Order: sequence, then C-alpha cells, then structure tokens
Amino acid sequence: MISAKEQMIHIIHNQPEDSSYDEILKELAFHRMIEKGLSDSDHGRTISNEEMGRRIRKWSN
Repeated sequence: MISAKEQMIHIIHNQPEDSSYDEILKELAFHRMIEKGLSDSDHGRTISNEEMGRRIRKWSN
C-alpha cells in the first residue's frame, strides 16, 4: 500500500509547474475527499438519493 506521503508527492508532482500554493492544497483536499467517499461507500456508510434530496430541501427552508 502506498503511504500518505507518497500519495501527496505524486499529486504534487502531477500539478502544473505554475500551480499556486492554494491550487495544490485544493487538489490535495479534493483527492482526500474522494478517498474518504470511497471508503464510506466500501463500508456501507451511504444514504439514498431520496434521503439526500430531503436533506437538501431542509437547507433551503
């Protein structure tokens, strides 16, 4: 298994040379969110589209 440090190095090396600090941090955060989402899905920590729709509708009230 690849370490977190190795994953971060790989992501950073794949960024354009003129990437800003903030752009790199956003890319690292994006990849982390994807990993967490996949882990949640693998462990059954999900909700239905209908439930998500109900939650979103509550936000607009």
